[in-house]
Amino acid sequence: MNPIISLLKEHNISDEQIKEVFQALTENPLMAMATVQQLAIPPEKLQQLMGLVMQNPGLIKEAVAELGLDYSKVEAAKAQLNK
Repeated sequence: MNPIISLLKEHNISDEQIKEVFQALTENPLMAMATVQQLAIPPEKLQQLMGLVMQNPGLIKEAVAELGLDYSKVEAAKAQLNK
């Protein structure tokens, strides 16, 4: 299992909420941050999660694939942010 998904499950985040976070990420990365903040993950664990993603950004792609979402939407959203 993807370490991002594992960490979220450790904090009793439901599969539905996890999919919601990654769905938001594929549609609007800024909204994904707001969604993550609503999950009430302790700040130190959230920092650990962010560090994990910063060290290995490929984990997001793996998690999106594991959840059956379209990673090309993440790339498109990222391109929009870079404009």
